[in-house]
Amino acid sequence: MDIRNRNFQDEFVFQTSRSGGPGGQNVNKVSTKVELRFNIPGSALLTEDEKAIISDKLINKINNLGELILVSQKERSQHKNKENVIEKFYLLIEKALTPRKKRHQTKPTKASVERRLESKRVQAKTKINRKDVDL
Repeated sequence: MDIRNRNFQDEFVFQTSRSGGPGGQNVNKVSTKVELRFNIPGSALLTEDEKAIISDKLINKINNLGELILVSQKERSQHKNKENVIEKFYLLIEKALTPRKKRHQTKPTKASVERRLESKRVQAKTKINRKDVDL
């Protein structure tokens, strides 16, 4: 399933503000920090199952209104930060919607079982030798 084929751009809400950190006068004058807000419950491009999965897996990035909030302030240009935050959004959604591989149980090897039992025997002997001897 390729999530990038869907046109989420219409559902994004961007907010810009001044970035923190080094950058000289550019930081004080230009709003380069970009915040992307995506309303998950109101999205027409996601199915109900996808909305539930995203809400469960990305709960720490979702506010009380059900908005997924992502921020980028890495670059000194607002345009590059906007591209970064959109890329971050697609990667996050793809990862959340990718089903986990099921783990197939495997048996321990005979050698590993024998090593474990041998170490248990050694430990038991050590503890027995620590006991007080009755005279």
